[in-house]
Amino acid sequence: MKSFTTSVVAVLSFPLFLLTQSLAEEQSDACVADSGISYICGLMNAEDLLSVGDSGFILTSGMSGEGVNGHLYLINTEDNGWHDLVSAANFSQNLDSNSYPSCVGPFDTTNFSAHGLALRETVDGMFNLYITSHGAREAIEIFDLELAGDDAKLTWRGCVPLDESIMHNSVAILNDGGFATTQFMEWERGIAASVTGQVKGGVVVWRPGSEPAVVKGTELSGPNGIVVSEDNRYLYVAALGTRELVRFDLSQEPIASDSVALDIILDNIRWGESGKLLTAGGNVGGNGWSVVEVDAASLEATRVGGMDGNAILQRVSSALQVGDQTWVGTYSGDRVGYFVRN
Repeated sequence: MKSFTTSVVAVLSFPLFLLTQSLAEEQSDACVADSGISYICGLMNAEDLLSVGDSGFILTSGMSGEGVNGHLYLINTEDNGWHDLVSAANFSQNLDSNSYPSCVGPFDTTNFSAHGLALRETVDGMFNLYITSHGAREAIEIFDLELAGDDAKLTWRGCVPLDESIMHNSVAILNDGGFATTQFMEWERGIAASVTGQVKGGVVVWRPGSEPAVVKGTELSGPNGIVVSEDNRYLYVAALGTRELVRFDLSQEPIASDSVALDIILDNIRWGESGKLLTAGGNVGGNGWSVVEVDAASLEATRVGGMDGNAILQRVSSALQVGDQTWVGTYSGDRVGYFVRN
């Protein structure tokens, strides 16, 4: 199995990864709050976070790592209970070969790495879930997620295979049921080549009935998180290598772009309050991490939270606004955190 978490800590020399605590040390700590942040423990490598509509549930990815297979966790924010949807008794597989003719099923639950997440509500309590996954295959894996009261059921429906030589990072669902995903790094060259700009990745778009294709003019150094505007005109992409949030205007030919530089090594992007984006990552100075809010129109950036290097939770990769709380995940750790926004 390809293990991003292990290779990233070993290879990267950016300050985000210069941390003294090992994962083993993190896991041995009791699940007690640090000053200013509370934790839910046991969720391994919960790299990305998403609200499941207005249900009060949070969905998190679970990346594979040393001795760790993939997971898809569902958190109930009312009582902080959680469980893994893939290992649940009601998980099922039902390949839709008409919609996903290039997918050779089934989904290998013993060898996958759930990385980026995207959700789209279809009817009340029913969602399409897309994940970028590595392991047995490099693909966008597609599921139906059904909520019924406090219960949830996950059904695998198919996949869209991607270039096996490339690690794809985040994913956003388009209005026609297609998706946009980021080419983060070449597996053979490793992450250092991507974040230093030796190898650049672009945004790959797939639409039903077509094949995945790179969008010309979207090449970046270590493209990571991605979200799309409601009208599908704009793509917002985190360029980890250059520490920029880049906005692509797909309505123009050639594609136009502008960006804002941030003082963090930004990872995932999520929509926050109306017209605002949230991103998170390690501080450029190497001491802890920050959550940054960016105005989607003006690209004005404001730090809205974070912790120093003494907090147990480090290697933060995502931020999600839920009411007056900000939730954060990590690509390498055994917990998620939440705090009241500054």
